[in-house]
Amino acid sequence: MKFINGTVFTEKDGFVEADLTVRDGRIISIDYRNGDAPRAASGKNAGVTESPSAETVGAPDASVSPKAAEAEEIVDLSGSYLLPGLVDLHFHGCAGYDFCDGTPEAFAAIEEYELSHGITSLCPATMTYPEEKLTQILTAAAEYRKHSRYGAALLHGANLEGPFLSEAKKGAQNAAYLMKPDAEMVLRLQQKSGNFARMIDIAPEVEGAMDCIHMLSRSMVVSIAHTTADYDTACAAFDAGASHVTHFYNAMPPFTHRAPGVIGAAADKNAEAELICDGIHIHPSVIRATFKLLGYDRMILISDSMMATGMEDGQYSLGGQAVTVRGNEARLADGTIAGSATNLYDCMVNAIRFGVPAWQAIRAASYNPARSIGILDSYGSIREGKAADLLVTDRDYRLLRVYKGGEAV
Repeated sequence: MKFINGTVFTEKDGFVEADLTVRDGRIISIDYRNGDAPRAASGKNAGVTESPSAETVGAPDASVSPKAAEAEEIVDLSGSYLLPGLVDLHFHGCAGYDFCDGTPEAFAAIEEYELSHGITSLCPATMTYPEEKLTQILTAAAEYRKHSRYGAALLHGANLEGPFLSEAKKGAQNAAYLMKPDAEMVLRLQQKSGNFARMIDIAPEVEGAMDCIHMLSRSMVVSIAHTTADYDTACAAFDAGASHVTHFYNAMPPFTHRAPGVIGAAADKNAEAELICDGIHIHPSVIRATFKLLGYDRMILISDSMMATGMEDGQYSLGGQAVTVRGNEARLADGTIAGSATNLYDCMVNAIRFGVPAWQAIRAASYNPARSIGILDSYGSIREGKAADLLVTDRDYRLLRVYKGGEAV
């Protein structure tokens, strides 16, 4: 298969005019057209222009002979962008299902919805539950992954959001199941699930947290989350091995000029930070400011989506608690925000509309999260040798087609 005449978002050079060759589910070559040198990833060539007609996407190139066309499928991307498949490392569900349902039916429905919206690699999050429940979820997901319907893995692991969180900042987590950090419990989960969890969220001020962070950070990403930690405590957690912050600004103390808290510590300690760009959780001005504060290479866009994503308004649940959804806003009965009802692709487009340079927003939804959870060798960007997880969009970033392992889905 060959993709021609498109503007391709590559790992090193940003948006370039190039043709792409795919074989056996992998990217074989990236050929810059007319011998032009790659353009730097400045984002200046990523402006919004008139949209192409849908008919041009997938139309054979007229210059290709019928015999050659039979031998190799040609996808003409004239007027379109070719982006890498997105990677969501923090979401709970969609399409009426929750990852914590722990059933093949739920996993399949979640994969189908996410894939249809351009999210080609997933690391869904659990909620705060007892060890027995978490074991069931992780082992079921690990078994499901062995029988993936797609040639390349879609479900790459899990994000343990809880139960080692602060009750004061529990948000939509169920306080009945919160517990002190226990590394041995996590190691049991990993042993039973074949090391399926790639990330764990911990409030560093909770008793026993620092030792737990030090031990677990050797084998998985440790993220500061749902916390009342001050600046010094957060810095100590990063020194102990934490490297990530869960849904920046939400469920943590605010960033002020005399008490910078977790946000200031993350900036100083070179940590990664998640942002939910659904238009509800964070003001657009703060999103723009955070990309400048931390730098684009440390920003990770997430959806934090719950089961109502892709569904009608109504009553749903998250972590065993009732949630009311209206539009893209999800709240508990007491008004607490309970995740989002927006998928990652829409969050990425929102970030662009909010003023984040397009190339930075795309990278924050693909390359950066793939690097964070250790799958960058095969996913998260367009590069020779990587899985052909590709998105075709128009110049306004409307999603036109999704390819998973080189196959149109």
